[in-house]
Amino acid sequence: MSVTQRARFLDRSTPPHIATLIMMAGLSAIPMNMFLPSLPHMAEYFETDYAIIQLSLTLYLAINAITQIVIGPIADQYGRRPVVLTGFIVFICATIGTLFAPNVYVFLAFRMMQTSLVVGMVLSRAVVRDMYDQAHAASMIGYVTMGMSVVPMIAPTIGGQLDGIFGWKAIFLFMLVCAAIGFLIVYFDMGETNPDRQNSGLRDQIRDYPELLGSPRFWGYALTNMFSSGCFFAYLGGAPLIGKHIFGLDPATLGYYFGAPALGYFAGNFISGRFSAHFGIQRMICAGASLQAFGMLLLLILFSLSFQSVLVFFSFCIFIGLGNGLVIPNATSGMLSVRPKQAGSASGLGGGLMLGGGAFLSQVAGSAQSGANSAFPLIIILLISASFSILCMLGVLLREYNLNRS
Repeated sequence: MSVTQRARFLDRSTPPHIATLIMMAGLSAIPMNMFLPSLPHMAEYFETDYAIIQLSLTLYLAINAITQIVIGPIADQYGRRPVVLTGFIVFICATIGTLFAPNVYVFLAFRMMQTSLVVGMVLSRAVVRDMYDQAHAASMIGYVTMGMSVVPMIAPTIGGQLDGIFGWKAIFLFMLVCAAIGFLIVYFDMGETNPDRQNSGLRDQIRDYPELLGSPRFWGYALTNMFSSGCFFAYLGGAPLIGKHIFGLDPATLGYYFGAPALGYFAGNFISGRFSAHFGIQRMICAGASLQAFGMLLLLILFSLSFQSVLVFFSFCIFIGLGNGLVIPNATSGMLSVRPKQAGSASGLGGGLMLGGGAFLSQVAGSAQSGANSAFPLIIILLISASFSILCMLGVLLREYNLNRS
C-alpha cells in the first residue's frame, strides 16, 4: 500500500487508522504485567507455591518470544487482518479459561494461550511497514509504540486497585472486556494491507527464512534493538531489588519511581514520530544508543563518586527509556525494510529476539543484583548492554560504507 492512501476510521476497505494500531500495540502489553501485584493472592487462591504461580510470567515471556517468530510467516501468508482477528479470539477464549480454571495447572495452560494477543504488537508494526516507506515507517512506528510505553506504566497500578476492591479475577475480567472491544474495533476498521499474500505459501515463507537470517543488515538492526531494549529488561530484573534492599523503599513508593524509564520511552517515541523522516533512521538509532550509554556511564561515575541517592539512580534511568524510544522504532523500521515482502516474518523474528534476549538479561541482572549491597552490578550490566547496542549499529554503518566504496 502507498503512503498516499487515506485511512478512514471504521472503514475496513481502507488501511487501519493510526488509533487502531496504537490500540493493538497497547492491548498486547496489558497481559504481560497487569496481574503482577496479584501473584501472592493468586498463589493463595490456588493453594500453590509462589514459585509455581510465578511461572505465569516466566513461561509467558518464553512462549511469547516463540509466538512472535511464528506469527510473522503466518501473517505474510494469510494476511494481517485474519491473523490479528484470530489472535484476539484465542485470547478471549483463553482469558475465559483463566477465570474458570479449577487448579493452577489449568490456569497456566490458559495463561500460555494468552500469548496470542502478541499479534497486536507484531502486526501493528508490520502493517505500518506495509503502508509506508522506510523513513515514514519509523515515524509511524514511533507513534504506534507510544501506546506500549503508557500501558506498562499504568497497568500494574490498575491491576492492584482491581485486586484490592474485587479480587484477582477482576484483572482478567478487565482484560477480557478490553480484548472484546479491541476485536470489534479491529473487525470494523482494519483493512488488509498485505494484498500480495497469495503469491507465497507458508512453506515458502519458512524456506525464505535463511535469506532473512543471512542478511547482515537484518542482524545488525535486530541486535541493536535487542541490546537497547535489553537495558530495560535488565532494569526490570534488578531495579526492584535495588529499591527494596539498597534504598529501603516500600512497594507504593517504589511504584512511583519505577515508571521513570517509561517517561523517557514516551518522550523518545514522540521524538521518533516527529523527526525520523527528516533525519533518517540511522542517525536516530545512533543518537538513541549513544544517549542510553552516556546516561549509564554518567550514572556509574556519579555512584563511584558517592552520589548514591534514590533520586540520582532513578532519574538517570530515564535515559534507558529515552534510548529505547529512539532506537526501537527506527531499528524496527530498518529491520522490516531488509526484505519488505517478509515484513511480518522480520517483525516476528526480531520481536522474538528482543524478548528472548531481554528475558535473559533480566534474569542475569536479577541474579547479579541479588545479595549485592550496592547498585553497581546492575549499572554495569546496563552500560554493557547499551554499549553493545552502539557496536551493532556501527557494524551496520561500516558495512554500508564498505559497500558504497566498492
